[in-house]
Amino acid sequence: MSYLPNTLNSFWLWREVSSKLGVSNPAYKYWRDTPSIKLNNKYVFVQKNTLPDKYSHVEEILTDLSGYLPIRYASDRLHVNERIFSYDKMKLYSEFEYKYVEDVKFVNIRKFFRENGIKVSKNSIVQLGRLKDLEITSDSTFYNLKNDYAIVVYD
Repeated sequence: MSYLPNTLNSFWLWREVSSKLGVSNPAYKYWRDTPSIKLNNKYVFVQKNTLPDKYSHVEEILTDLSGYLPIRYASDRLHVNERIFSYDKMKLYSEFEYKYVEDVKFVNIRKFFRENGIKVSKNSIVQLGRLKDLEITSDSTFYNLKNDYAIVVYD
């Protein structure tokens, strides 16, 4: 599978972890053995199976985000306006699967890529847009979608 949709396979949303545990927001910063990542300077995620022992029981009830990305981060990575994932009147809105976790909207990029046969390597640049707005080069791969949209993967 491609690199982009697998970003959060081994992470929990920190907002959900802190809410379920009732701990303060910056607590993860003091957990030395719990790696974390920050996406778009807004969303903090902590690595699965690394919570301190006294809090590890909460992992059973946390939401699995494998294949999902926050819509703002997904729109940045796909070089597309965030509105495509936000409004059901957008032509491609219904092509994606969505999930809400602690008021954060996530989009299932992995499922979308798999269903459309899109392959992306780790260093590729991906662009989703209208056919007329995309630039197709000799070192890119073109995937035609419906409703006059396409994805171009630049290697």
